[in-house]
Amino acid sequence: MTTAPAPESSGDSSLVVAAREGDRAAFGGLYARYARMVHGILLAKVPAHDVDDLVQDVFLRALPRLCDLRDVTRFGPWLAAITRNRANDYYRETRAVAAVTESLPEDEAELPASKTAPDEEAVLILGFVRSLPETYRETLILRLVEGMTGPEIAARTGLTPGSVRVNLHRGMQQLREKLAEASRGGTTQPGAGTKNSAPQGKNLLSRRNEP
Repeated sequence: MTTAPAPESSGDSSLVVAAREGDRAAFGGLYARYARMVHGILLAKVPAHDVDDLVQDVFLRALPRLCDLRDVTRFGPWLAAITRNRANDYYRETRAVAAVTESLPEDEAELPASKTAPDEEAVLILGFVRSLPETYRETLILRLVEGMTGPEIAARTGLTPGSVRVNLHRGMQQLREKLAEASRGGTTQPGAGTKNSAPQGKNLLSRRNEP
C-alpha cells in the first residue's frame, strides 16, 4: 500500500509540536482528531469489548514517544503503526494470560460479563467484515463502523486516496457477496447457524453511503 502526506498535516504539526512541549490541550486535540481512526484499527483486529481500553492505552503510549517522531507531518501514519503494534501486543498478552488461567479453578479464571449490549446490526456487519482479507478489513471498519469518509481515512492514515478507494470498492464488493451468501443460507455470521439475520445486515449496508 502506498502512502501520501495528509492534507491536514500542517494542523497536526502545530499540535504535535505543542504537545511535545507539554501542552495537554494540544494532545487532547490530537486525540479528538484521531480517536476514531485508532478505534477502527483496533476494532479490525481485537475483540470489541477490549477496544475502548486499548484506545486509551495507545494514546498513553504515544504521548511520551512524540519526541521520536521525526516528521511531525506524519503523525497519523505513525499513530496508526503504534495502534497496530498494540493490537499485536494484545494477542501476545492474551496468550500469556491464557497460559496462566488454564491452571486456575474455573471460578477464578472467569472474566466479568460486559455490562452493555452492542447493537445487533453493527455486530453482524463487524463479523462479516472481520472475515475479509486484512487489506480491506481496516479501511471498511473505518468507513462503515467509525463513519469516516474516504478522504478522511486517507488524511488520517496516510494512505493515498486511490488506495482507500480501491480498498473500499473491493472490500464492499466482497462484503456484499458474503452477506448475499449468508442471506441465502439464513445465517447470521460466517459459520453461524441462526436464521434470518443476514438480510438485516444487507439492509444496514444499503443504508450506508457508497465509498
